[in-house]
Amino acid sequence: MNIVVAMKQIPDLQQVRIRNRQPVFDDVPLTLGNIDKNALEAGVTLKEAADAKLFVVSAGNEELEDTIKEALAAGADEAFLVTDDALDDITSDVSAALIAAAIQKIDAAGIILFGEGSGDNYSGQVASRVAEILGLPQIGYAKAIELADNKVKVVRSLEDCEEVVESELPVVISVVSDINEARIPSVTQILKAGKKPKEVVTPDELGIDISAKPVAVTLSNLAPESARKGIAVKSVDELVKALTAEGLIGR
Repeated sequence: MNIVVAMKQIPDLQQVRIRNRQPVFDDVPLTLGNIDKNALEAGVTLKEAADAKLFVVSAGNEELEDTIKEALAAGADEAFLVTDDALDDITSDVSAALIAAAIQKIDAAGIILFGEGSGDNYSGQVASRVAEILGLPQIGYAKAIELADNKVKVVRSLEDCEEVVESELPVVISVVSDINEARIPSVTQILKAGKKPKEVVTPDELGIDISAKPVAVTLSNLAPESARKGIAVKSVDELVKALTAEGLIGR
């Protein structure tokens, strides 16, 4: 059995600056989404328990080959990538079609893992769309996964309760962020990641035409306005009076 983890390349949100209430992405490096890293960690844990092989699949621009080394360093054995510079800002349906086509190229994919939502758009649609395309059952909001006897038992984290479900393989599972804490690769693992096998294809090679596909257009993405009054104070007493006047400290 093979385990597959789908991951998305996104801007490093920790390095995004705000200027005139708008995010500035100039020179912001690309990375893998945090919840995707939780899905990868879940995949590594299952791989170690089942003595399976772990694949990571992703679709993105030409920089993806470098970005995916993070996943290979963190425990993935092999990568299957769909790359094209036209894949920036694609919609969830296009992403799902590409990911599903990539998964179909991997033999004996028993467990297919996703994060519950991407770190940028967080639409939460791709896992469900992939499950529909592949004709597989899907389990969402997984906070624990146990594999035994060609079945998987999953604890789901819902709003007001936890639910335990069971499914035969193959199955698509999307995980929540608190399923685990993603490991940090060692220097040795990072160095070895570049030598792990990668298969890189284009959408055309998968038989998917993206030329007429819609792209996601951001109409507005503004940071909240600051309500600071900018009151200048010259002493501690003035500061206390100002805070008391605003009701921020007791009288």
